[in-house]
This record gives sequence, structure tokens and C-alpha cells, in this order.
Amino acid sequence: MSELTITTRLPVLKISADQHGWEDDEIVTEYPLTIFLNDEEFATIVCTPADLEEMVIGFLAAEGVIKSYSEIKQLTINEAQGFAYVDLHKETILSQSFYSKRRITSCCGKSRQSFYFFSDARTAKPVESTTTVTPAQCMRLMKELQASSEIHRQTGGVHNAALCTPDEVLLQFSDIGRHNALDKIYGKCLRDDISTTDKILVFSGRISSEVLLKAAKIGAGIILSKSAPTDLALQLADELKLTAVGFIRNDKMNVYTQAQRILLP
Repeated sequence: MSELTITTRLPVLKISADQHGWEDDEIVTEYPLTIFLNDEEFATIVCTPADLEEMVIGFLAAEGVIKSYSEIKQLTINEAQGFAYVDLHKETILSQSFYSKRRITSCCGKSRQSFYFFSDARTAKPVESTTTVTPAQCMRLMKELQASSEIHRQTGGVHNAALCTPDEVLLQFSDIGRHNALDKIYGKCLRDDISTTDKILVFSGRISSEVLLKAAKIGAGIILSKSAPTDLALQLADELKLTAVGFIRNDKMNVYTQAQRILLP
């Protein structure tokens, strides 16, 4: 049983136009987790301290370190110290040509000297999904994601991501880092052998280039967001054959790429 808390109650001075006063408020927890890979420090991720095993698995897969959960010999998390120890069945040399030890922040992801890390070129392949969805289904899935996010309602400080079929939400994760929420989905699917090629990703945050790459690595052919995309993300979406839909709100939405997967009435 985890002893970590994902929110903390703190006193806050709340001010409105006609009154002010001190009240206790729920604040989301920010937690650094350092991953050691075969006894060598690999990365520190700043995250929400929940579903850490899923996040570590998904992060390693997204980085190209593993291709399947079976490659992990042992995964141990020391919550008190903020360490995750991963032993692989294979030898891993953390060459600076392939990986860079770094701190993954809660807001912007890893900084890149050049756009693609070696892991992106190895693991981001064009998706092969034939799944289709109607606009009404897109809007219903987004509403369900927002309605079911308890941590966001309490704190307003997390991103939410869900893996769905056109008809239902299958699993959902929250994190202060939007990329972490996607890694948790990826890790859960790898560990529990859940197929992703026929699924849809529903996401609360902006579709940045990093988010788009993670979606492609997960293998879902459609990503739905209530927020905006970036131009580089849309270039990648076209290259990787991924349908990107944004601004799903107020019964409206924008389809940016690979629109053939959206079934119009």
C-alpha cells in the first residue's frame, strides 16, 4: 500500500471582488522520481506520485530502452527515497549517442538540443490503425474524461489522459506532467498486454510535438484533445499517419490531420 499522497491541504488566502479570507485548499503533490537502469542513473522525472510502476514502464518504452514488458527482470520502487530500480534481462549501455541523462520536468518535458533523440527515430513509426469515430463519439469521450477526473476537480493542477474505444473509456490516468499521463497509459498497456492499435487517446492538454510522438509510440491512431496543437505536432501527425483532433468543447471540434478516420454524418 502506497504511503505517498497525491494532494496536500494548505491554507490559501482567497480573494474575490467582494470578500476575502483564509481557507484550506487541495494542492497537487509534485514528486521527483529518479530511475536507475541496471544500477546506473538514467533520468529523474517530476510527477504525481501515483501509478509509478506504469509510468516507469511506459517511459522506458517511449525512450526505446525496452520494446516489451518481458524485457524487465525486476522493477522496485523506493517511494520514501524517490528511486526506481529497473533491472533488465539484457545489458544496457547508456551511450550519450543514444540517450542523455536528464531531468524530466512537470511542465515542458525533456529539452532537446536537436528535435529527435535517437529513441524517437527507433520507436515512432507510422500508425496502422483502421479505427474510425464520429464527432458525437469524440465529444462524448471528452466529456467523460473531464467528468471522471477527481484529482483535477480537487486541485485543477493535473492533466488527464485516457485510452478508449469509440464507445467507452477503458483506462485513465492523471499527472502534473502531460507526458507522464501518457507514459502511464503506455506502461499499463505493456504490462497487462492491452492492445492499442484499435484504440483512441483522449487528452486534456495541448498536443505538442512530444505528446504527438508519445501517442504514435503507443500506437493509437487517433488523439483527441480539448486544447490546441502546435504546427510541428501536426507535421508529425501527418508523417506518422495519426489523426489529431483539437478544441473539443461546446459541441465543436477541429480535425487537423488524417480526417478519414472521422465519420461525418
